[in-house]
Amino acid sequence: MKLGFIGLGIMGTPMALHLANAGHQLFVHTRRSVPEAITAAGGVRAENAAAVAREAEVVFTMVPDTPDVEAVLFGPGGVAEGLQGAGGARKVVVDMSSISPMATKAFAQRINALGADYIDAPVSGGEVGAKAASLTIMCGGDEAVFHRVKPLLELMGKNITLVGGNGDGQTTKVANQIIVALNIAAVSEALVFASKAGADPAKVRQALMGGFASSRILEVHGERMIKRSFNPGFRIKLHQKDLGLALQGARELGVALPQTAGAAQLMQACAANGLAELDHSALVQALELMAQHPVAKG
Repeated sequence: MKLGFIGLGIMGTPMALHLANAGHQLFVHTRRSVPEAITAAGGVRAENAAAVAREAEVVFTMVPDTPDVEAVLFGPGGVAEGLQGAGGARKVVVDMSSISPMATKAFAQRINALGADYIDAPVSGGEVGAKAASLTIMCGGDEAVFHRVKPLLELMGKNITLVGGNGDGQTTKVANQIIVALNIAAVSEALVFASKAGADPAKVRQALMGGFASSRILEVHGERMIKRSFNPGFRIKLHQKDLGLALQGARELGVALPQTAGAAQLMQACAANGLAELDHSALVQALELMAQHPVAKG
């Protein structure tokens, strides 16, 4: 197929490569220069997002935040310009960014009005999952359209679920980010407590991995906290953004999310101390600052 991919960052580049390596013709656009790996795989750089949409049957977007998606879709030279007057089979826009569920519903309606279909398909799994094509992909949209693009999504991920209509994929991603943030905060508190009490945090983690407290967060991020390995897989600033979406949605829905608010404040404390570009496991450093005690020495 002729595919488009807009947004070639840490996540987007390996995701796009999986599509190109499967033999699809790829048209790409990104704010920075196109990575050499994409051009080596046959990717063709397009002048703008509109040019991508004119060429492609399915257009994927993978950009940081809600305003970025809106600009890519509806700004000057955006995807919408490339969809206007398009003949033949209905094109599909698949947004794999993590953005506002409410805005997603509005974006889908505007794309539908242009004679194209829309799937929201945010992902979980970070850079490691993007490179390994093992992402979890949470989708919202029409069932027939979902099944049309599912073989393409299967090139990038393994656990792919149609949750419901447009916006439901994004709602699921926000829920995912709430759970992940609270688990990171819980592991952080446990390890800070154990370390300051004089216990070996590595051995505490090892013991907990055999019990009911075991989790992927304790396994992966607990090890990061002990080894002081905070190179970003998923940056604090991006998780901050996602928790902001959760709290904004909670206000609109009249829902209280007190633990989410607490985790968001810990991430804000990290950002205020210049840690926003670190992996979200570095949330532990906010607690370490308050305790005046690191989990382990770097």
